[in-house]
Amino acid sequence: MRIRKGDTVALGPGKVELLEAVREHGSISAAARSLDMSYRRAWLLIDELNQSLKSPATVSEQGGQSGGGCVLTQVGENIVRLYRGVEAQAEAACAKQIDELIRLIRA
Repeated sequence: MRIRKGDTVALGPGKVELLEAVREHGSISAAARSLDMSYRRAWLLIDELNQSLKSPATVSEQGGQSGGGCVLTQVGENIVRLYRGVEAQAEAACAKQIDELIRLIRA
């Protein structure tokens, strides 16, 4: 599922996966590494997401001895929860069609 704002994908599976990785690893750079993504790409996706929201999904802390970090806000947590809930409901409601699509894919 993708939610668009004009020509921009405001929210989609990649951004949700990145939010989950930020939550798990505590920084954009560590999240990017865990997803085999460049830091720049991850930062741009987080920035694009935050710019499309009324309130940001993440808050970054500046450097320092531990190098700073990034955490999800309540908005970010809600996005992950709601998005994964929609996915689960869609999968359950469309299980038959998904199985038919899977059968069309080569082994």
